[in-house]
Amino acid sequence: MNPNASKAMKQYAQVGTRTGIEDATPHRLVQMLMEGALDRIAAAKGHMSRGETARKGEYIGLAISIIDGLRAALDKEAGGEIAQNLEGLYDYMCRRLLEANLNDDVGILDEVGRLMGAIKTAWDAIAEQPEAAVRRVAAAAGEVAGR
Repeated sequence: MNPNASKAMKQYAQVGTRTGIEDATPHRLVQMLMEGALDRIAAAKGHMSRGETARKGEYIGLAISIIDGLRAALDKEAGGEIAQNLEGLYDYMCRRLLEANLNDDVGILDEVGRLMGAIKTAWDAIAEQPEAAVRRVAAAAGEVAGR
């Protein structure tokens, strides 16, 4: 791909992302953050497997930033025990990502990816079946919070 086409593709992607954010509901914004964290973890895993230390660290740092954003957005007053458990889970995930970075441990990246995937699956279901989804989020958060 020539440099101009590459630049155009990047600009198109940025416009699409901005438009997606501007038009998104709060529920969709959280989904997008979770998707972003999963994408960054997958990218970090690829960089790790190729021995690209700087890029691995960059993508793990981006994943941590996204997860910190999710944690900061929790409404602990309205969310009660579920929000408290999610806060603990997000904290755990950030610590594990730091450990994965320090030890070049793909298994930890897989673990955090599975945890985020479980939370996202439950979050995705909220729009379809709110009560059942809330129970799934609470169960996923409570399981790890007990560690």
